[in-house]
Amino acid sequence: MGGLITVVGITADGHLPPAGRALVGSAEVLLGGERHLALIPSVPGQVRRPWPRPMAALADVLREHAGRSVVALASGDPLVSGIGTTLIRMLGADAVSVVPAVSSVSLARARMGWSAEESAVVTLVGRDVDALRRELAPGRRLLVLSSDEHTPAAVAAILGEAGFAATTIHVLGDLGGAAETHAVYPCPVPRLHVLALEVAGTGLASWATGLPDDAFEHDGQLTKRDARASALARLAPRPGDHLWDVGAGAGSVAVEWLRAHPLATATAVEGDPERAARIGRNASRLGVPRLEVVTGRAPDALAGLPGPDAVFVGGGATAAGLLDLCRERLAPGGRLVAHGVTLETERLLVDAFHAHGGELTRLAVEHVTPLGGRFTGWTPARAVVQWTWTKESTP
Repeated sequence: MGGLITVVGITADGHLPPAGRALVGSAEVLLGGERHLALIPSVPGQVRRPWPRPMAALADVLREHAGRSVVALASGDPLVSGIGTTLIRMLGADAVSVVPAVSSVSLARARMGWSAEESAVVTLVGRDVDALRRELAPGRRLLVLSSDEHTPAAVAAILGEAGFAATTIHVLGDLGGAAETHAVYPCPVPRLHVLALEVAGTGLASWATGLPDDAFEHDGQLTKRDARASALARLAPRPGDHLWDVGAGAGSVAVEWLRAHPLATATAVEGDPERAARIGRNASRLGVPRLEVVTGRAPDALAGLPGPDAVFVGGGATAAGLLDLCRERLAPGGRLVAHGVTLETERLLVDAFHAHGGELTRLAVEHVTPLGGRFTGWTPARAVVQWTWTKESTP
């Protein structure tokens, strides 16, 4: 178990995995939460340090004990929403050894009789509880890792707001310990617990592109459903990819990009402060509060942003140099989609197509609307010109 630091999992009642007992006993420095440290018998000469507050000071603690054998304690599996992940991000995988105990997720599945392939895990530890909204769908089984004893009430409130008030909320407390409990909320909530949700209701539940327009709060500046679905199909969201949504309006493209996968990231750039605030509300209400919103006008507002793997230009394409800047900043293999509804933008996109290639599409959508009396007819929406371009991949 080499490495600069070893992370050992510990159960709720203080049991260590066999491989971790000797490591904990021989460590010169033992780090962990105050509760974890109290569960381990004292060792003469061993330095014990609780996690610093704020956790940003952890790097200083590690430097202070450089050159000594350091072991950190973590609940269950240190890589399930645990300190093991934090340490690996900080030090690199080669500098961290992990000795897991049985995770709270495994224990919760065992208690509920839920298989891994038939249930999903959502962590709300240190995260915006609105992230739960993306995962909701009738019949879904969700294991929710809570921040504290207040999380169940926040989860119940979201379920009610989202149309899933019929969900059964199981509270699994102190899993693996002598005081383990299982109750249905509302009930007393121990600080250490996992929630098991049997989701039921009729709320919005879709991961397909092209959510209904009325799913978004907007003032008319919205990439409409059919054009949005076409754009997202060409933007091709992938795990870990980053999107720029430029001239974002209501932020619908960025929101749906993030809903495609929890590892996708996005920045929405919008010059109007009121619309920028609205984008944040849409992101939270549709389960992707991690959306970064930048209030400012492109291209100036793009300076300093992390490079994109995909760019959507829904407004302001005629700003001098904007399309060229987006093409330059795209990662190799990145996708650019730009929409235009005015003659000026259409001319710009046609010129870009002739200069750089790609795909040029005109989207004309008609909807049936009442004409009066008992008659109906087709009403055309404003046509959208869509230019799609893919940056050449590096050989």
